[in-house]
Amino acid sequence: MRIISKRTLKEFYENALYFDSKNSLEAWHKEAVNADWINSNEIKSKYSNASIIRNYRVVFNIHGNKYRLIVKINYLVKIIFVRFIGTHEKYDIINAKEV
Repeated sequence: MRIISKRTLKEFYENALYFDSKNSLEAWHKEAVNADWINSNEIKSKYSNASIIRNYRVVFNIHGNKYRLIVKINYLVKIIFVRFIGTHEKYDIINAKEV
């Protein structure tokens, strides 16, 4: 899968407040790049704690559920769009279905 944009992940974990997320985000990125997901069922089989929400969005728990990562996936062309990465507090104030 192609991920747009890793830079968003990197900017997040390079922030001193969130430096502890680096290994978890890098591990997720490596797995996602090597994945060949054709639908959300395949994601759920690998990441049972992931939440599948409308508009092709998936919420992943990162770093022991300390952070939330929202991506939008175009399964047909194999592209993952990073839509949000943040703490639970920031996640709670956004609309995950539309971000």
